[in-house]
Amino acid sequence: MKFIFPQNYNFENKLFGIIDYNTAIANLLWYAIIFLFIQFFCNDLQTKIFIFILFCFPFFLISITGLNGENILYVFKYLLKFAYKPKLYFYTKD
Repeated sequence: MKFIFPQNYNFENKLFGIIDYNTAIANLLWYAIIFLFIQFFCNDLQTKIFIFILFCFPFFLISITGLNGENILYVFKYLLKFAYKPKLYFYTKD
């Protein structure tokens, strides 16, 4: 079977066909940071599980569902740029 892809088709490798590799690595780093933080400051197992799910599950959901196909790292980059230099543009019709 031959498949024909248009030249403007953007083919990206993804882990399990869902998450791109940059986002998967960012997720793993975030999970590791949260896990280390929890290990140092919490003693109860239920509290550890609750805090880990509270901080990691929303990030996981956002990275899987995506924001209109945009990479999660780029979205955070744009958010940080906007937080550093917020600008409001008004366009008027003539």
